[in-house]
Amino acid sequence: MSDYVSVFQYKDNVGISFDVGAEKPFHVGEQMNAAHEMAYMNGYNWAALLDWYLAQREPALLEGLEHDPEAGSYAGYYHLTPENEAKAAKVVELIRALVENEEEACRLVREHGDEIEWD
Repeated sequence: MSDYVSVFQYKDNVGISFDVGAEKPFHVGEQMNAAHEMAYMNGYNWAALLDWYLAQREPALLEGLEHDPEAGSYAGYYHLTPENEAKAAKVVELIRALVENEEEACRLVREHGDEIEWD
């Protein structure tokens, strides 16, 4: 398994840490940007993509999720509960699936990029 995305705990939060500048996500981000000019996949645009993607596929995962993106990374947080630990793990799984399935990620951006509120 690649280590570019993970779940972590900090104080009373469970978080998602995603290094968008790591080799694999960076490469996929370049391909997504080629598929849609607004999809410059920094941390802010990964947050925008996640908002759209989760709303479409797993809206319950958006409940309680707070984004904290930066240019080279994405972090998301939930208040620490067993339910939210499971949510964070599911978000990590979905991020990993997008990064590891480059064709699907590019298809989503190409077909739905105008629906996403890019940064």
